[in-house]
Amino acid sequence: MTTIALILIAVALFELIIFIHEGGHFIAAKKSGVQVNEFALGMGPKLFSFTKGETTYSLRLFPIGGYCAMEGEDEDSENPRSFNNAKIWKRMIIIVAGAAMNILLGLVLMLITLLPQENFASTTVSQFSAGSFSAVTGLQPGDKIVEINDYAVNTSTDFSFALFTLPVKEVDGSELSIYKEDCAYDLYYRATELVDKDTTDEQNAALVKTIQTAQEKIAKADSKEAAYALFSEYYNVLADNVGKEHADKIPAIEERETRQRFRTDMTVERNGEKVELKDVDLLTTKKSADDDTPQLRIDFYIEPLEKNFGTVIQQTFASTVSVVRMVWGSLIGLIKGQFSLNDMSGPVGIASAITQVAGESLRTSGFGSAVSSIVYIMMVITINLGVVNMLPFPALDGGRFLMLLIEWIFRKPVPRKVESVINTVGLVLLLGLSAVIAVKDVWKIFSGG
Repeated sequence: MTTIALILIAVALFELIIFIHEGGHFIAAKKSGVQVNEFALGMGPKLFSFTKGETTYSLRLFPIGGYCAMEGEDEDSENPRSFNNAKIWKRMIIIVAGAAMNILLGLVLMLITLLPQENFASTTVSQFSAGSFSAVTGLQPGDKIVEINDYAVNTSTDFSFALFTLPVKEVDGSELSIYKEDCAYDLYYRATELVDKDTTDEQNAALVKTIQTAQEKIAKADSKEAAYALFSEYYNVLADNVGKEHADKIPAIEERETRQRFRTDMTVERNGEKVELKDVDLLTTKKSADDDTPQLRIDFYIEPLEKNFGTVIQQTFASTVSVVRMVWGSLIGLIKGQFSLNDMSGPVGIASAITQVAGESLRTSGFGSAVSSIVYIMMVITINLGVVNMLPFPALDGGRFLMLLIEWIFRKPVPRKVESVINTVGLVLLLGLSAVIAVKDVWKIFSGG
């Protein structure tokens, strides 16, 4: 019953997104004096409808869309209140209103997701985890990250998107930075070997403190010999922390021809000044014992932001802007080939993702967390719809806005037949892409991919 409830909530929120989008067109059309013939929620056969004034309001069978049908929108009409006879600035507002309402809904949903949080994540480094790569390749506690790989970082959303879109690189395994990383990480591994059921909390804390102290010194080493000397020194200090015997022999640091690293340039604010950091490495691990696929791990902690009225409002607007940038950045990445068709999802894939995320949240944190996860995904979807729908592509609102822009510039509308052909071709391409993505999503579900 709980799973069914989550699915119904997801469907209701998805339809809310469509309702808000089409409602934007509807309100703008009504306020502009344009006749609306039908306002429909859903697609396919009518379940029921009623007429009030000049407009029919209908609920249709399939909850996958909706529309606001205006007089003269897709055909010539002599009606003085038709869309094509409205002033061009009014038509522009009507077209843009749907996307604007989606962004506004995104703001509201973002606020809903932020309100239950005890505090917010900043972009300032507080401390490093044991065996951190980034600690020995440039980052320091107190650094406020403002740019990663030329992507501006203003919020934790920017931070996450910038990091998790980094490509993995094959780097020279003989580099000093790689050697220092291995020294730090091997000390961490040594500490894990020393821990057993008798290790106390105080001893664990001492181990972490020793590793962090060693990291700071290793980061400043100007040669492999100096780094290894520090590694050797602290290798047995770790044993002292837990009252165990020193190792008979200090192991060598294994060097390989190449290594895989998530490596990036960063800009940070340090002591009031901007500092450029080159080739900062993030902790790179295997996906599993049987899968060598490189995985990025954040190897440092971020300072929290205090929650108050001001930070709630600031984070709501800033995080919404970040999601808009994330959607736009994803589109650019798709064009550049950074993302593939396999990374795209349609309604089937989205529904599957919502079910998985909500199910995991339900299992680990309860029903409220599951609903919050659904709301967050829907927030991303509504902003995504608002941004994507305004792309200057035929059959999208952005394509129609481009036609109106051409009309405004040249003082002459694009011929109706030409516009119709362009929109038809665009619609066919969009439907074809949607069908391919739907088949891919279904295949992934049944194949477990």
